Amino acid sequence: MLNRTPFILLLCLFTVMLSFAQTKKDSTSVDLDKELVVIEEQAIEKKEIDPLRPTKAAFYSAILPGAGQFYNKKYWKIPIVWGAIGTGIYFYVRNDQQYDRYRDAYKRRLAGFKDDEFTDADGNHLISDDGLRRAQEQFRRNKEVSLLITVGLYALNIIDANVDAHLMQFNVDENLSLSPHYKYNQMENSTDLGLTLNFKF
Repeated sequence: MLNRTPFILLLCLFTVMLSFAQTKKDSTSVDLDKELVVIEEQAIEKKEIDPLRPTKAAFYSAILPGAGQFYNKKYWKIPIVWGAIGTGIYFYVRNDQQYDRYRDAYKRRLAGFKDDEFTDADGNHLISDDGLRRAQEQFRRNKEVSLLITVGLYALNIIDANVDAHLMQFNVDENLSLSPHYKYNQMENSTDLGLTLNFKF
């Protein structure tokens, strides 16, 4: 029992000295006075998010095709929207006119007249009655397809304006980023691969 007492005392003394040694300043530590510490905040330009912006853009595009793109400041899309919808309307009107031509000629033949535009001066039919019926069906089908395509392009114009407005408010600044990095560690003579996630408020 007496042999262990000096050992325990020596161990306690060593522990106390070690704890004092750790509280001592080393040459690399920097004593910072709380009053002198100034943290420079990074100047970040934050944009306000307008939750109604996508709704407004979609509403404007529904009222006048291309107006939502104008609201989103995507001016280059306006001629594309007008051209697409205008082309659909053009083909609808053209097919409707052709349908009316063949229908009127067919109705005149049913009424007994022989002076429609598809009959020559001698009274010979350039297009038969069956041909007039088939032409009416074809142009009616083309007219319906043109109408569906035009309505689809109109809806696409509204969707494009809405999605564009949503994406314009999407946060893509450097305060929120995920980037891979590659470093060469000279101390260990090795390479380090990693992935850095930056998320600052």
